[in-house]
Amino acid sequence: MDANPYDRRYYELLEQLQTLDFALVELNLYLDTHPTDLKSIQQFNQLTQERTRLAKQFQELYGPLQNFGRAYSKCPWEWSQSPWPWQV
Repeated sequence: MDANPYDRRYYELLEQLQTLDFALVELNLYLDTHPTDLKSIQQFNQLTQERTRLAKQFQELYGPLQNFGRAYSKCPWEWSQSPWPWQV
């Protein structure tokens, strides 16, 4: 049974992913100018692990987040199904 893409959990997971993505972009920018800040590197790596785990969970429930080889697809091909994450 496929999960409903409009259920509350879908939006909760998507918001968590967006929050992690924002933090990772900010840390990435900071580390570009502070490349020896070990604490920030550790935080970046921890958030990367968390984002990877959460993205896997989301994709197992609702389908791929990215295409072009960055996410697996079930059969039938899931990219022809919407809504896509950026449409909600």
